Amino acid sequence: MKPDSYWLDTAPSFTGAAAGPVEGHCDVAVIGGGFTGLTAALTLARLGTSVRLLEAGLVASEASGRNGGHCNSGLAHDFSATAAAHGLERAREMYRSFDAGVDRVEAIVREEAIDCHFVRSGKLKLAARPGHFDSMRRAQEVLAREVDDDTAIIEPGDLGTEVGTQAYHGGLLYRRSAMLHVGKFGKGLAAAAVRAGAVIHEHAPVTAIDEVAGGYRLVTAKGTVTAEKVILATGASQVGPLGWFRRRIVPVGSFIIVTEPLGENRARAIMPGNRTCTTTQNIGNYFRLTPDNRLVWGGRARFAMSGPTSDLKSGAVLQQQLREAFPQLADCRIDYCWGGLVDMTQDRLPRSGVHRGMHYAMGFSGHGVQMSTYMGEVLAHEAAGRDVVNPWRGLDWPAIPFHFGKPWFLPFVGMYYRAKDAWG
Repeated sequence: MKPDSYWLDTAPSFTGAAAGPVEGHCDVAVIGGGFTGLTAALTLARLGTSVRLLEAGLVASEASGRNGGHCNSGLAHDFSATAAAHGLERAREMYRSFDAGVDRVEAIVREEAIDCHFVRSGKLKLAARPGHFDSMRRAQEVLAREVDDDTAIIEPGDLGTEVGTQAYHGGLLYRRSAMLHVGKFGKGLAAAAVRAGAVIHEHAPVTAIDEVAGGYRLVTAKGTVTAEKVILATGASQVGPLGWFRRRIVPVGSFIIVTEPLGENRARAIMPGNRTCTTTQNIGNYFRLTPDNRLVWGGRARFAMSGPTSDLKSGAVLQQQLREAFPQLADCRIDYCWGGLVDMTQDRLPRSGVHRGMHYAMGFSGHGVQMSTYMGEVLAHEAAGRDVVNPWRGLDWPAIPFHFGKPWFLPFVGMYYRAKDAWG
């Protein structure tokens, strides 16, 4: 079993990073080489803007390359609750921005000829309890009436056409959702940005950001660059002078295992619908097939940070959950096990705005593939002075009480959500 991301292990290497020191001047400096930063760099370069991207490690090697490979449409929250909190029109705007994010991923894949197995598969949200299905039916009625008539209820008796398990009690189908190989997409984004004229520096963690006449000076481990504008695309990064953001983001571990190749017949028997799937528990699971017929099975597993020991402990929990849902895979070998950090906000809605004159978008809360790509373009247009609609504009973002960057309270959060799941 490899303690590595399947997506990163099976993606081509990115060879376009700049050699030599970080130096000189650019119009825009982008901090962070995940989907947000890479899409921002690509968009800016296409606009003719000089852009430098500064990545602490390797491009697409953190959250962007360590997730479940889902590219799902639709707001992850309950639409009625979001409308009650933010108004119906704002809730529609938020919801449709996720749809637009899937569209933008598909468009970039097509425009840049990125071979990343993008498929409009549809997402199936599975009811873990019979009562969850009753709530799901009511939620779909609201969605169809107010914002998304491309959804459908899958009755419990029809669920066998979608998943080969008796563990769930019906589902809600979002037809516009997709799946892709996120490792290949990330490396392809980076290559496209370089082709367009962006300069990417890997292994260049930013250690200081100073305001200077005409913009900013960014100090990295490989040198210093000045820029007129800065885009922060750092997610849950624990590196660099980002204390203001760390007080507002909780880095939560999410963990994944991947089976051995199952073969075409066995794979289709357990996933005949070939959707991206999620479950309704607070500490639930998400899963899908890979292009080579492996099952990717993920979840919170444990409320803990990711690390070698933590990943293996969480992998054992995930393996037990997999066997409970699909007992026919009890003898299946697990080939990959890894973890990563999800940048959670307190209300699990993304945040985007301007801090100290720098544009930012983060806090995607486990739904970042499509939204990070979408917001990378939004940030690029904002930095370029263009008028663009930002779906997350103006949301209040107070610091989380007693949180100073290290989530000491995660075990207590886990106990709370486990209790909620146990009581239905």
